[in-house]
Amino acid sequence: MSNWTPDSWRALPILQQPTYENQTELKEVEQQIASFPPLVFAEETRELRRQLGEVAEGRGFLLQGGDCAESFADFNAANIRDTFKVMLQMAVVLTFGGKVPVTKIARMAGQYAKPRSADLETIDGVSLPSYRGDIVNSFEFTEQARKPDPQRLITAYHHSASTLNLLRAFAQGGLADLHQVNRWNMSFVASNPNRERYQHLADRIKDSLEFMEVLGINSDTSPTIKETQLFTSHEALLLNYEEALTRRDHLTGNWYDCSAHMVWIGERTRQLDNAHIEFFRGIHNPVGVKVGPGMDPDELIRLIDAVNPKNEAGRLTLITRMGADVIGDKLPALVRKVQQEGRKVVWSSDPMHGNTIKASNGYKTRNFDSVLREIQQFFAVHKAENSWAGGVHFEMTGQHVTECTGGAYGLSEADLSQRYKTQCDPRLNADQVQELAFLITDALKDAKI
Repeated sequence: MSNWTPDSWRALPILQQPTYENQTELKEVEQQIASFPPLVFAEETRELRRQLGEVAEGRGFLLQGGDCAESFADFNAANIRDTFKVMLQMAVVLTFGGKVPVTKIARMAGQYAKPRSADLETIDGVSLPSYRGDIVNSFEFTEQARKPDPQRLITAYHHSASTLNLLRAFAQGGLADLHQVNRWNMSFVASNPNRERYQHLADRIKDSLEFMEVLGINSDTSPTIKETQLFTSHEALLLNYEEALTRRDHLTGNWYDCSAHMVWIGERTRQLDNAHIEFFRGIHNPVGVKVGPGMDPDELIRLIDAVNPKNEAGRLTLITRMGADVIGDKLPALVRKVQQEGRKVVWSSDPMHGNTIKASNGYKTRNFDSVLREIQQFFAVHKAENSWAGGVHFEMTGQHVTECTGGAYGLSEADLSQRYKTQCDPRLNADQVQELAFLITDALKDAKI
C-alpha cells in the first residue's frame, strides 16, 4: 500500500464520469468538500466491518436496501422514515425466522449517482447528456438541466448529512423499539391478501416479545429493545467526491472513505486496471463489488485479491446480479472457485438488476416472482456448494409506489402508471419487500452450514 494515495486513481482510466465544462469550479468544489466534516466515522465503519466478518463466516446475514437513486426533490423526513421503518420490519422477520443476527445497511445518505448505458439520451430527435443522478445533473430533459453542475456535489453532501442525522435519531430515539416494529408487522399481515401464510411467524414474534415483558426485559430495562444500528452505503461512482471525503484515521493511521460506512463498485466500473479498483484497494471501509453473469471465475479471484489481498473476513461483499433465468447456470462455478481458493467474502444477492424488463406500456419494471425466484436459486446454489448465502440487496422504498409488478396485491402492468415515481430503476414497494422477508425466512433457516 506504500504507493497508494487518495488521489492515485486519477492516473488511471475511468468510466461513467460526467464531463464538466468548468474544471476550475469543479476543483474549487472538491476543495470545499474536503474541508467539510466527515459524514461517518472510522469507528462506526470498523464496527460494520466486524459484523460483516461474522456474516462472511456464516454467523450473520446482511440486509441492504434503499433507493435506486436518491432524489433532491423527494428529500423529506417522511420518505426517510418510511424506508427506515420497512427495513426494521424486514430485519425483525429475518432475524426471528432465520434465527441469525441481521446487519442492516441502507442505500441512503449518498446514493445520488447512477451509471448509464449511454452518454447521450435521445428523445424526438434531440440528444442531450444522460441523467446521471441528482449529484450530477437534473432529470428534466432540457439542455440546461442535463448540464453537469459541480455545485450539486455540495448539495448532495448536505442532503446526505441531514439524512444521516435523521437516521441516527430514528435508530436511537425510540422509533426502532421492537414492540413498535412488531405492531407494524402485525398490521402488514392483517391487511395482506396472503395473511394466512405469514400469520404464524408474526404471532410467534408477538408471543416472544410478550414473554420477555413478563420476565422484565423491556424498553426500559434493555436498550437493545428500543435501539438499533443502521449503516449507510452507496455506489462510489464519482471518485472526486469520494476522494474529497477520504480521511486518515488518527487512531490507526488507515484511510477511510467517510462518505458512507460501506461503498461498492458497480458492474460497469470494476475493471482491474482502472481507477475504481485503485481507489477501493486503499480505503479500509468494507466494500462491495457487483458481479454479473459475464464474470469469469479466474477473473473473480483476481478481483478479490486486488481489493482484499490479506483475505480478511468482512472486507469484501460480492453482490451477484445475474437474473432469475441464468443464475442457476452462472453462479455455481463462481462460488465453487471462491470456495476452492479459500477466499473469505460475503455473498449477497441483488435480484433486481438482472430481472429488469420493459412492460408493454413502455414502463421499465421488475416482476415480484422473478425477484423471488432469483433469491431462492441464490440460496439453493450456496447450499449445494456448502457456502453461506450471506445477504440480500434490494432497490426498494417505504412508499407505496407501483413500479414492480406482482406480489400479494397482484400489481399488473396496467397499475404501473398509478404511482410510478422512480427517476431511474423500478423499486419494490413497502408491501412487496416486506412480503419477500417473510417468504425467504425458511430458505435462510435452511441455509445454515
